[in-house]
Amino acid sequence: MGDIKKALTRGELMARIKSRDTRPELRVRHFLWASGFRYRLHGKQLPGKPDIVLTRYQTVIFVHGCFWHAHADCKQFTIPKTRTSFWTEKLARNQARDAAATTRLQAMGWQVIVIWECELAGLNGRARLVRLIAEILGAEGI
Repeated sequence: MGDIKKALTRGELMARIKSRDTRPELRVRHFLWASGFRYRLHGKQLPGKPDIVLTRYQTVIFVHGCFWHAHADCKQFTIPKTRTSFWTEKLARNQARDAAATTRLQAMGWQVIVIWECELAGLNGRARLVRLIAEILGAEGI
């Protein structure tokens, strides 16, 4: 079965997908800022260009979209039914790139925290953000 969208419409939709300043990323940033954390954005000098860099805590945060980073066992992630082999290969490359960046950052002494888009949805999102602060501070809980 072919794509139900016309090629022009599909291109317009895909062009609107952002890699920076996404809603989940903004939610995390606003929560951190309100909690008193100061950070840098999109550390170009670091492997993987982390979304948030907390230099004081030697911590980086990646806010991953469930689809683009192929979040396993997630309701929001399914392989598209068209061009399945293309998407499978692309998402596998994304996962390999993520793993390589995480390994390099950890070897450099950085703590790496990954927050998934689905973790921020609904009522559980605030609890996840509170746990995030505990992870940054290295505490057992708050």
